[in-house]
Amino acid sequence: MDSLFNYMNTVKLAPLLLIFVEVAKRRSFSAAAKQLGLSKSAVSQQIKRLEDATGQQLLVRNTRGVVITAVGEALLARSERLSEQMSLALSELESVKEQPSGKFKVSVPPFFENNIVIPAISQLCLEFPLIQPEIIITGRWQDLIQQNLDVAIFGGNLKECNYRALSIGKTAERFCASPRYLQEHLQEHGPLVCIEDLSSHKFIATPWQNTELDLFDTTQNRQRLYNIEHSAKTNTLATVREMVLNHMGIALCPEFLVQADLRAERLVQVLPTVTGRAWHFYFIHQYIGEKPIHIRRFYQLICYHYNKVHLGSVGDGNSHETW
Repeated sequence: MDSLFNYMNTVKLAPLLLIFVEVAKRRSFSAAAKQLGLSKSAVSQQIKRLEDATGQQLLVRNTRGVVITAVGEALLARSERLSEQMSLALSELESVKEQPSGKFKVSVPPFFENNIVIPAISQLCLEFPLIQPEIIITGRWQDLIQQNLDVAIFGGNLKECNYRALSIGKTAERFCASPRYLQEHLQEHGPLVCIEDLSSHKFIATPWQNTELDLFDTTQNRQRLYNIEHSAKTNTLATVREMVLNHMGIALCPEFLVQADLRAERLVQVLPTVTGRAWHFYFIHQYIGEKPIHIRRFYQLICYHYNKVHLGSVGDGNSHETW
């Protein structure tokens, strides 16, 4: 009986969650009402019903619009997938096109395949069993037409092109080391408290890092260049991570690469007020109008798994198309 009650309660709350997603995304009751074809008062009443049902305040009105509470942000992160799934289901019902089939060729940056692309591809193949994925791992810019690609995932500054770019997310570089390495070097070199202390430690360089690092100091709110000699260097992110995990030194790594290790305390962040290069990841495709359903779904899945890895929680998948 309890399970039946919970099921019925969930069914009743589903429409309220969809309304909440619109308000939270647009930060406006009026804009959400217009999108939903409802009156502003009706939308406000449904949000009140949802807050009463959950016993939590989800939204706060102020003179600038709508502010989402911390609880509301957590609910939005999960509810937006419900909205996406429903939209996708309706699109599938309305579509008279054949199931996507054949080769689905994607290029992705090194290490992006772990926990992001492979889970996304796996789910995509379950939903569209006739596609045949082919994954190319490369850190170089890939031209979709020349390389016969359906999608290219790229990190860095975009080139001028006639393709469409959807934002996946941004990440910064963080200084990381293993607890054992820091403990072994504490007595000899003392604690790491400022950038200048790096000179007395072993620094492991990533493929794009040379002796001059472009850093941002949040305590001083300024960019600065710092020269450091590296004790080791490698040409793959996977190897950088393994070297740091094996106590060989300190590295400046993209956040998504080490988030799981930081949470598991296999690595610790040093110099937390200093960040390195900022990375912006894009989902590149060539469709000017409506994207094929499997392309849209793949983008949703990539955003979901990227945010899950990067933030430790489900992401919202919001994006904007740009040239």
